[in-house]
Amino acid sequence: MNANLWDLARAIRGPIMLVTFGVLMALNHMEKIGFERTWPILIIVYGLLRLAERALVRPAPPVYPSVGYPPSSYPPQYPPQQYPPQGGAQ
Repeated sequence: MNANLWDLARAIRGPIMLVTFGVLMALNHMEKIGFERTWPILIIVYGLLRLAERALVRPAPPVYPSVGYPPSSYPPQYPPQQYPPQGGAQ
């Protein structure tokens, strides 16, 4: 359930910012209040959306069990190699 809310919070961020910008432009066009005085609202709305997104903690990725595989060890342990004796000029 939390994953769905987190995805929803991320999905609606863009449309909400666009609607907010449109409302501010409409207010500017109607000469009710100038955009130069209302642009900080965009920053506030963006910050609120980010806070809402952070409040909904991103779900951790699923952990897949290693079924049928031997347990891993790091660093890998290799058996010592046996080299044949070196012959040469004596």
